[in-house]
Amino acid sequence: MSDQVLLYIVAGIAVVFLIIVIVYLQLRKRMQSSQYKQIKQLQRGNEKKAFSADIIYQKLYLKYRKIPLIKRYLLKLRRRLEILNIDDEYLTRKQASKILTKGLFIVIPLTIVIIWLTYSNVLLLGILIIFEIFIMDSMIDGMVDKIDNNLLKQQIDFFGEIRHAYHEFNMVEEAIYQTAQDNELEVSRQAEKIYEILISDDPEMELEKYYDIAPNSYLKEFAGISYLTKEYGDRKKDGASLYLKNLNNITQEMQLEILKRDKLDYVFQSLSVISIVPMLFLEMIKNWAVSQFAFTKSFYMGKAGMIVQILVIVLTFICYTLTRKLKDNGSVNTKTQNTENPWQEKLYSKKPIKKFVDLFMPKEGTKDYRKQKELLKDAASPLKLSWVYVNRIVLFVVVFIVSILIMIYLHKLQVDYIYTEPTTDYDLMGAMDETDEQKAMQTTQIDNVFLDMYRGNLKASQDDIRRAMQRSRYYEGATDDTLDTDSERVYGKLQTINGEYLKWFEILIGLVFALIGYAFPILLLIFQKKMRQMEMENEVMQFQTIILMLMRIERVNVEMILEWLERYANIFKEPISKCVNNYEAGAWEALEQLKNDISYQDMIRIVESLQAAVEKIPIVEAFDELDTERDYYQAKRKESNDRLISSKGLIGKGIGFAPMVCMFVGYLIAPLVFIGLTSMSSSFSTMQAM
Repeated sequence: MSDQVLLYIVAGIAVVFLIIVIVYLQLRKRMQSSQYKQIKQLQRGNEKKAFSADIIYQKLYLKYRKIPLIKRYLLKLRRRLEILNIDDEYLTRKQASKILTKGLFIVIPLTIVIIWLTYSNVLLLGILIIFEIFIMDSMIDGMVDKIDNNLLKQQIDFFGEIRHAYHEFNMVEEAIYQTAQDNELEVSRQAEKIYEILISDDPEMELEKYYDIAPNSYLKEFAGISYLTKEYGDRKKDGASLYLKNLNNITQEMQLEILKRDKLDYVFQSLSVISIVPMLFLEMIKNWAVSQFAFTKSFYMGKAGMIVQILVIVLTFICYTLTRKLKDNGSVNTKTQNTENPWQEKLYSKKPIKKFVDLFMPKEGTKDYRKQKELLKDAASPLKLSWVYVNRIVLFVVVFIVSILIMIYLHKLQVDYIYTEPTTDYDLMGAMDETDEQKAMQTTQIDNVFLDMYRGNLKASQDDIRRAMQRSRYYEGATDDTLDTDSERVYGKLQTINGEYLKWFEILIGLVFALIGYAFPILLLIFQKKMRQMEMENEVMQFQTIILMLMRIERVNVEMILEWLERYANIFKEPISKCVNNYEAGAWEALEQLKNDISYQDMIRIVESLQAAVEKIPIVEAFDELDTERDYYQAKRKESNDRLISSKGLIGKGIGFAPMVCMFVGYLIAPLVFIGLTSMSSSFSTMQAM
């Protein structure tokens, strides 16, 4: 692809982006014109001033649905926003279109900058353009997380208003309804849904359905406590309403969660960008180094420099992925991947592919199969084991093919460099002037004549090249020293060119890279598992809060507590679910099995207290310390969150800055030092020989 064609592409993208901006501004101006406002006011009555912008986003939504690649991101946004905006299609479309539009306004200029900076390096350009897909994913997740965090903050104020309404009506459902009607916030839709559940004919079944779609666990707790209070009535504890006390406990949990998310966002706000930035500076560093130190041109323009570039890009991709996984702040609905019929399932449903994939999958009932299933559960992955192995095999094939293609490209790059590099017999600290460069290019063109003559001839010797030079018009009257020097130089170039072909060990290296790609999905699951284990203490403390809310409600028993813990469990979900299923066969035995299935000491204490509540003492007495030491547990929870954020921050900084360090050390400092020392050593040897 020529430079002129690439410039045309950049200009075309810039023109398209400019047209989009102009159309957007014209539409906005038209929507905000006084005449248009008067017409809309006559048609609809009093409307919000932002309504004109809403129309633009609704129209953009319909346009986005027709564009194949953008449609993918639009549907991904919908899956998350639909849960936040219950039964509100208009708002869901508006938010999805708004977020996607903001993303495009950032990605399109970034694409122009990338093409402008890297148009001379087609491989780097292609990789960077593909990498923008991951940037778009990160931006979309960040914008949706912001909406989710706003919902959580709205819940705190909303629960405070419910307290006042409950004092007035003394009825749970009426307090929720009245507060929902007095607010226009997103949380009001959730409250209206909970109100509809409470007044339905079968609230218990409707509540179970809501648990599956609730945006966060705190709304689940609120809905469950509201249902239990409506069903069994409120009680007084120390002269205060137990329902309001539980509401206060949920509010305290939300406050801790908001502080945790804010701190995580602060710690990680720039790490993702820092991990990406090095890729954008690769070409600039190369151009600067070559212009200032001409002796480094063989490295940066040749095969070695491209290898380092590729390694920096691969490291950036890995670090960027790990940083995103590490930053996960526990926001809701992170499992938004389409798990009904993804591309993995479509591939696996084909019989030949299914038989091939099954050859690599461990057989059911084997130790390896159980180990892999446990890893999926521990990592809270929505994937099936078959999908994981489809990912692994596809990655193996893709990485192997890409590795071979890159190696072929590197050989071609080295050959092209030899054919186009100005030939000098000395090292330069700076760039050559125009006269020297023309002279060096003439030498290169003469060398190329003899390279073409013997290229591919593995038996050609330096003497053959020398004799060919003697017969050519380029060396009429040349001295023996000149013929010896030039034939030696051309022979060295010929040896390099004839050696630039795909070798057996390079295929072996491609297989090694492919095996790393094959292992990557499993390594990523192990990383997620380790990150989840860091949050184990946080989940146990949430269990303590749930038990504290339930233990004083009448008719609450151990089985109901286990069902609630299962509903909100993440890390301990599998063993608790197993305990709930086995509970009727024997309560004590099921709890004993649960105790054997877990190793975390604080969780074991909760199970032992549940065992005591089954046969020996009431639930209130079994968990009496939770109430008496509430302040201690709150302080411990804050300390736990601080330690978690500190640990994640240290790991995140190490991962996030790794590409930057690799770029400066491996692509700038090390080549300059190594090539500089080598050139000095060669120069001293030449001087001594003279």
